[in-house]
Amino acid sequence: MADAGRTLLLGVTGSVAAFRAVELASALAQDGWRVLTIMTEAAREFVQPLSFAAVTRQPVLTYVDPPQPLGGLDHTTVTRDAALLVIAPASAQTIAKLAHGLADNFLTLAALAFRGPVLIAPGMNCRMYESAPVQENIAVLARRGCRFVGPVEGRVACGESGLGRLAPVADILAAIREAAGR
Repeated sequence: MADAGRTLLLGVTGSVAAFRAVELASALAQDGWRVLTIMTEAAREFVQPLSFAAVTRQPVLTYVDPPQPLGGLDHTTVTRDAALLVIAPASAQTIAKLAHGLADNFLTLAALAFRGPVLIAPGMNCRMYESAPVQENIAVLARRGCRFVGPVEGRVACGESGLGRLAPVADILAAIREAAGR
């Protein structure tokens, strides 16, 4: 596989902001990263895997239970060569799964196996983001060493305004560079 310092796992979850992850994947590829995108089933309701494959020129990992190895790219193999795991957008559900060690899809399985830096960019309704369970789950993940970028204040898809909007792609990219020591 590619140089470990240049491979990045991009987890995309079920948030209406998933379309912005395509722009992030493109920017990462242009920045020299080998981007392996892992999409949850819910993410595929918002954006198609082909969009990520087109901008990264890499396979998109989308399969769900039970995992089937894709030419050697299973949930443990992909984590061995990755320098960083980025989840953008991260839904409330995925944040909860990560905080409690639940592994029921390719992304959460890979997250359990991954041993490098994890960067999470939440994107959800502001009332959801500010809820006690989400804040507690974020605190758990932060104590374990996960880094967070955003969310930011702004209007979210449902029309409400508040803290919950996915951070701008430029901010996420800057946080990735910082987390990777670049």
